[in-house]
Amino acid sequence: MGVRIRRAGDGDRDLVVRLLDSAFMDDPVSGWVFPGAEYRRARHAGLMAAFTDATLAEGAGGYVDVLEDESAVALWMDLPDEPHDAGEDDGPAQVRAAVDPDNERIERIARLMEEAHPVGRAHTYLWMIGVVPERQGEGLGTALMTPVLERCDRAGRPAYLEASSARSRALYERLGFVATGSVIQLPDGPVLWPMWREPQGS
Repeated sequence: MGVRIRRAGDGDRDLVVRLLDSAFMDDPVSGWVFPGAEYRRARHAGLMAAFTDATLAEGAGGYVDVLEDESAVALWMDLPDEPHDAGEDDGPAQVRAAVDPDNERIERIARLMEEAHPVGRAHTYLWMIGVVPERQGEGLGTALMTPVLERCDRAGRPAYLEASSARSRALYERLGFVATGSVIQLPDGPVLWPMWREPQGS
């Protein structure tokens, strides 16, 4: 697929937040975190901004890829074999405090995802990938992921993500990801499927 991808920089923060806000506004997980359309419109972008800032933070090992036509974006993290010891740096609580202090679900989902995240082996984590609603179904997500997965293969590096729908799970399976066998069940909400991808041979 003939798409052009560029690496986002600090000057692209607002663009990345806008793309994520648009792509995930009607996502079931976003609907669980922010129940009610009006409430979600008011708070959702703030959470996307927190994710973007965490990815672009110096020393985080994160990077953001954007399609040049600004239709899709992916947040990636290269994670070490040993997990970061949170200590006093309690990320889920800090995000909740910064975005919406009264919303316990922000912290809850982050902790559930942390608990499910594999440790003990360095890997590349696809934190979020979003395509604007009017362009979904065109293969843009696959096009955005493919170069990073090819780099993982060359480096012998596994990859990890959480699928938030049966449709996305099927897509990721076609790209070589396999469900880990556990699920993240949001209380009274949707399910996320943790998925792992071993580097693929040529």
